[in-house]
Amino acid sequence: MLTVPMRQLGESERATVERILDRDPYAGAQIAERVTAHGLSWWRSDGRVYGYGGPSRTVESLIWSGAHLVPVCATPSAVAAFAELLAGEPRICSSIIGRADAVLDLWDRLAAHWGPARDVRPSQPLLVADAEPEINPDPDVRLVRHDEVDLLFPAAVAMYTEEVGVSPMQDDGGRGYRRRIAELVRAKRAYARFHDGRVIFKAELAIVTQHTAQVQGVWVDPEFRGRGMAAAAMAAVTRDALRRVAPTVSLYVNDYNTPARKAYARCGFAPAGTFATVLF
Repeated sequence: MLTVPMRQLGESERATVERILDRDPYAGAQIAERVTAHGLSWWRSDGRVYGYGGPSRTVESLIWSGAHLVPVCATPSAVAAFAELLAGEPRICSSIIGRADAVLDLWDRLAAHWGPARDVRPSQPLLVADAEPEINPDPDVRLVRHDEVDLLFPAAVAMYTEEVGVSPMQDDGGRGYRRRIAELVRAKRAYARFHDGRVIFKAELAIVTQHTAQVQGVWVDPEFRGRGMAAAAMAAVTRDALRRVAPTVSLYVNDYNTPARKAYARCGFAPAGTFATVLF
């Protein structure tokens, strides 16, 4: 029996959930996108949203439990409550993602039940841009066309394998991942620069809400790294996203990835906190 005021939230409490997500539009972006698309009925959105109410039982913290585990506005008391609930269930998520303090506290409490993790990334600067970059964008970076998915897919697989540490091809031969890439292309959320029939730069707007477009999957072909391509390429992505998609562009990056951080800084991205990720 849980000893804290926590419950699964349903559609009748959608306004409460949206209010909390608006308090942290970057950490809550993934949940906000899903709630907008599917509502709060877990059988339609492949996940559940739990709320923690504190002594007053007014919901003040959330956690999304699905393919990813995402705490939002999670106080230490809320993290303890979420861990108490989740420790009694088998792990279904492939990662824990969010503000570093909440993620690392949650993992400290769950490690004995769900461990070991494949990787823990404790310090990932969250960066946000709300104005067009001052540097010139790369004119060759553009939206990927529907008939170019087959050209984009190998680059996406290379990026995923390099970044996550496992191949997206290993479970179902990459069919699910290819569908995801094709969806992003259809939604005009995938960018690339092509050279001699192959992708040498790519990035996607993986999450889009009314507050932000979150960039993921940024990748430069190894042959072209070290040439200063990334900053101008990201400037093109950032400018288009701000003009066409959302009022801010956000992303998070591993703290040790110095070249990427320098490129983002040149594009006008400013620090907005620290994320952490636990990968299984």
